[in-house]
Amino acid sequence: MINQLFTLSSTIERLRQGPLSAHLDAYAAALALQGFVRHSIRNQVVVIAELSRWLQHKHIRLRDLDGKVLDRFLQYQQCHNGVRRGEAGILNRFLAWLGHTGAVEQHGEPAVEDPRQNVTQQFRRYLLQERGLSAATLPNYVTFIDQFLSERFRNGTLNFSTLRAADVTGFVQRHAHRLSPGRAKLLVTALRSFFRYLRHRGEISLDLAACVPIVPNWSKSTLPKFLPPGTVQHVVNRCDRQAPLGRRNYAILLLLARLGLRAGEVVALNLEDIDWEASRMTVHGKGGRSTPMPLPADVGEAIAAYLRSGRPQCSSRRVFIRAKAPLGGFASSVAISFIVMRALETAGVESARKGAHLFRHTLACDLLRQGCSLDEIGELLRHKSPDTTAIYAKVDLVALHSLALPWPGGSR
Repeated sequence: MINQLFTLSSTIERLRQGPLSAHLDAYAAALALQGFVRHSIRNQVVVIAELSRWLQHKHIRLRDLDGKVLDRFLQYQQCHNGVRRGEAGILNRFLAWLGHTGAVEQHGEPAVEDPRQNVTQQFRRYLLQERGLSAATLPNYVTFIDQFLSERFRNGTLNFSTLRAADVTGFVQRHAHRLSPGRAKLLVTALRSFFRYLRHRGEISLDLAACVPIVPNWSKSTLPKFLPPGTVQHVVNRCDRQAPLGRRNYAILLLLARLGLRAGEVVALNLEDIDWEASRMTVHGKGGRSTPMPLPADVGEAIAAYLRSGRPQCSSRRVFIRAKAPLGGFASSVAISFIVMRALETAGVESARKGAHLFRHTLACDLLRQGCSLDEIGELLRHKSPDTTAIYAKVDLVALHSLALPWPGGSR
């Protein structure tokens, strides 16, 4: 593989030095399978070859290569040659590949030197392993905690024993009013969880969780955000289905528009989740629940068109694949919301909300307008509680009009 990427024998000879040289061909082939273009593979091979020569000069064996050794090499590069953009990512990706192949020992999460990052990493592990939170939920908690720590301990030294109630209330007062009611409530929930975690570990003696203010977020106090009738279809029709990327986005938008899937459910959809003969699909929803759902004909045709002539070849079992290397499924639901946002912009649709959930709300409101009951809508959207669906009753103006009382003193 290296001989196909480089032509000069002197260059190839220089690349094939050090303990990593035996793995360059296989890794270059793996990069090609992940969708990296030729010049990107060449650049990555050059960076790895520089590391290999440095390892040889320092008499470091391949089996001793780990994150700390990479840090030493990057420090050396910074002092002598300068670290190029993306160099750390290239080397960490290569180290992970070596771990998967068994060439080096796989380790858990790398040690973090920054105290704040170390604390948030441990808190993340606690939420995942002991609290049982899903991986998709963790960023919502950790982001707020990282922000709190960075503001309270600006010098980088964490001394939790100095925390007081005023620090907690002040942080909530500064930030809660800038957030939506839902995000503000998530902010205080994250703080309470973090302070209980610190007290459980013996880091603090005060019950700071009890000091976190309550943020009002009354049930059904807001209206669901939705698009006018026919707007979603207009947005979907503007997708360029002649291009592979357009075929992918068209299928994603149809899943959101016809079935009301959440963004995370689209991301988690695997090839084996679709039963083509039965025209059904399995949706992996919140709380680890899996639900069989019908696959409408137009949605199935859109997915099939993408799989036949749009989806790049890769080892991932996800239905929808990133457009850029390394090829694989989307990292998070944010990518789906970004696709919706771009689709709205392309169609010239103005909306206060531009995330993937906008299509879910619009579907519910359209079904309600067509005469479907709240129970039927809740079943389609897979709501665990009827109270979750009840918010859509507020947009059923026809039904609400029949319940409205005459205004005292008004016209008869």
